[in-house]
Amino acid sequence: MMRKYIAMLCMGIAMFITSSAFAILNLELTRGIAGAVPIAVHPFPVQGDMPREDVAAIISNDLRNSGRFKVYGDDSKKTDTKVVGRVLQVGDNKYQVSFQLVDALKDAEQSVLLTRNYTVPYSELRSVAHHISDLIFQQITGMRGVFSTRLAYIVLQHLPNGQTRHILEISDQDGYNAKPLLASYEPIMSPAWAPNGRKIAYVSFENRHTAIYIQDVATGARRLVSQVPGINGAPAWSPNGNKLALVLSKNVSPNIYVLDLMTGQMMQLTNDYYINTEPSWSPDGKSIVFTSNRSGNPQIYKMNLADRAVSRVTYEGKYNARASYTPDGNRLVVLNQDSGLFNIGTLDLDTGMFRILTNSGSDSQSPTMAPNGAMVLFGTWYKGQNVLGMAATDGSIQLRLPARNGEVQDPAWSPFLS
Repeated sequence: MMRKYIAMLCMGIAMFITSSAFAILNLELTRGIAGAVPIAVHPFPVQGDMPREDVAAIISNDLRNSGRFKVYGDDSKKTDTKVVGRVLQVGDNKYQVSFQLVDALKDAEQSVLLTRNYTVPYSELRSVAHHISDLIFQQITGMRGVFSTRLAYIVLQHLPNGQTRHILEISDQDGYNAKPLLASYEPIMSPAWAPNGRKIAYVSFENRHTAIYIQDVATGARRLVSQVPGINGAPAWSPNGNKLALVLSKNVSPNIYVLDLMTGQMMQLTNDYYINTEPSWSPDGKSIVFTSNRSGNPQIYKMNLADRAVSRVTYEGKYNARASYTPDGNRLVVLNQDSGLFNIGTLDLDTGMFRILTNSGSDSQSPTMAPNGAMVLFGTWYKGQNVLGMAATDGSIQLRLPARNGEVQDPAWSPFLS
């Protein structure tokens, strides 16, 4: 598998941009928490022109698909907590959205847990609905919500002429507002969000050669940052966004380098004849984990950046790869292979305890963490196609995000955007 991954980096960008106003991903909850919190989300009455975006429906879907809530409509008899609100048109293209989160068990003065008012243009109605979902989620669970975050992924469209179009695309966390950043008849891979959420680094192919670009999400402007002979792959941002860890072979074995994006200075971290790839920074920026076959099979190793000391950290299974830290720095999420089956697992760095989160046996791509540390997004194989899956880092929740137009793979979850 390691050789297969390295070979993929060497595959070969004709520009072809498409657009979509709808969700290319169809979020499906496949397993939620048994004791999900009951909550009623009442329809929001609209005063003025009826917008196409249904704010209450978006909130309901967000909470339901989190797996942590059992959502009812206007039937408050089944729940003690409810969401009420309204949408008021206040201009040609502006709407005022107001809502309250109410606890019916408390007296009138204490029953309102949350109340907010927002005035936004029509184009931001979905965004404000996701923001409301975040507020409700945090109020009830104590955890920051991720409904306002975004996803990046690669769409594969298999054309009648036998060609495959590869599209680097971003969308809302629920799959809506899909926006293409780059399209090519050659592979695009390894998207990685900058810590500020404004740029994405990725591997692309120009003139039949791998290259690493950084692209501005808002403007589409892109910058070539590495195109040395051999492999240019697996970009990973430092926590402060000033550096990029990457994999270069320079026509020999792949090794880990760090590029200073301010000065252009390149520093080599590993220097041997093993395959060293897939770097990922710790949240404090003091260490990097990476995949290496130095023990015979791919495993995860950690390098302390102060003294370059390297230690092995994974031992469960014959294959561990694509590691990334949880936001608190206490665990790693990894792609694990054992007995021929690929699943997503977590490793507690303090206790050494390893836990398998998924059980399909075909979860074989790019695990990426939600910024609140509660969910992991990954590529999987379902009904003969590449799709995305989500699982809670405690194993309690699973979702699936099949693509409506093509296949989808190689996901990356954005940081918090507000």
